[in-house]
Amino acid sequence: MVRASRWILLLAILLGRVGCDQATKSAARAHLLPGATVSLAGGLLRLEYTENSGAFLGLGESLPRGVRECLLELGGLGLIAATAVWALGPRRRTLAQTLGAGLLCGGGISNLIDRLAHGGAVTDFLNLGIGPLRTGIFNLADSALLVGLALIAAAGIAEARDPPPPRRASP
Repeated sequence: MVRASRWILLLAILLGRVGCDQATKSAARAHLLPGATVSLAGGLLRLEYTENSGAFLGLGESLPRGVRECLLELGGLGLIAATAVWALGPRRRTLAQTLGAGLLCGGGISNLIDRLAHGGAVTDFLNLGIGPLRTGIFNLADSALLVGLALIAAAGIAEARDPPPPRRASP
């Protein structure tokens, strides 16, 4: 993809992802009670409100607050910036790479907004599974981060298997 198209696509995905995630988190805070579970689709989806001060699925939650904030807020901001620079840099990126970068940046920014607005915690409320086989509680930003990472990884694997032809120098 050319750079102008990458800018537009990245910005559209980022704004859409942040908007959807913040809207669903706001609805969860307004309508779900801590400790209560709302079961949908025969229990396949459960809505369970929780505040997560750690990373994905609570990773790092037991770290001292200052260390945790530095890692999750400053580290997260650094990773968002690095992803945007990578996606918008001079090298051409595939559609999958650009989509993945947009999802990573949007998910990261939305969780960062939560951390800054809610005392270092992120609102989580989604749980998927069948019977006792269940995921941890997460949010839409978390799913965007995972899908974005998967898209970038898959595009990288595909590119390694079938590299693009070398670009010819202009006369």
